[in-house]
This record gives sequence, structure tokens and C-alpha cells, in this order.
Amino acid sequence: MNDIGHYPYQVGIDAYGKGGFRFADMSHRGSLLCLPTGMHEWPVENTAQLSLSSLDPVLALSEQVDVLLIGLGGDITALGPDIRAALRDKKIIVEAVATGGAVRTYNILLGEKRAVAAALIAVDTVR
Repeated sequence: MNDIGHYPYQVGIDAYGKGGFRFADMSHRGSLLCLPTGMHEWPVENTAQLSLSSLDPVLALSEQVDVLLIGLGGDITALGPDIRAALRDKKIIVEAVATGGAVRTYNILLGEKRAVAAALIAVDTVR
């Protein structure tokens, strides 16, 4: 990934909503990939844009990731079989839930020093 929209450390998320996220005393507008290489902007705005290619950065780091949390925004939808198969082939456990639940679980697993990544679609309102 390029350095535009990139924070070089993987950190917990302090808040979400209003179309973005807060972490490391900063505000990020838009969706977010939380990876062992840091926090990256993610050009996915809704579940229709969620694809195997949008998760390429996660697959590229598969040796450093045991669990991937996908925050689906406010839409709960099934992941495509190609996405599930690719993650399974890389031995990555995937959990796809609403963004709020993904953020909370990500923070817990990161705090436990687990090999976790998150792909989070930004939401406007917090439930």
C-alpha cells in the first residue's frame, strides 16, 4: 500500500461514526484497514464494494494475521464464497459483523496481542 492515508502502527480505535474513525489522537474520514503494517485508508464505502481484491492487503500479510474482522457498516450481508475460500486457504479466521461490533472485538484482540486485522466500513451513526 502507498503512504497516503497511512498511520505506520497498528493501534486501537478510540471512536467511530460520523463517516470515520478516531485513533492515535487523530481523525480519519472514510473506511479503514487495520493491519500489522499500520492503519490504512480503505476505498470501500459499502458492502457492494467489498471484494476479494479489496482484501488483497490482508491476504498479502496472511502470515501475520490469524483473525480478520470485517465491519460491514450497518448492512449485514453474507461474504462471497470466493472471499471465504481465499481467507480459509490462507488460514485466516474471518468474522463479518456490523462495524461497531468489529471495532469492539478488534480492540479486545489487539489488547490481548493477538494477530488481528480489521477491514472496517465507515458508518455515519453509532448504534
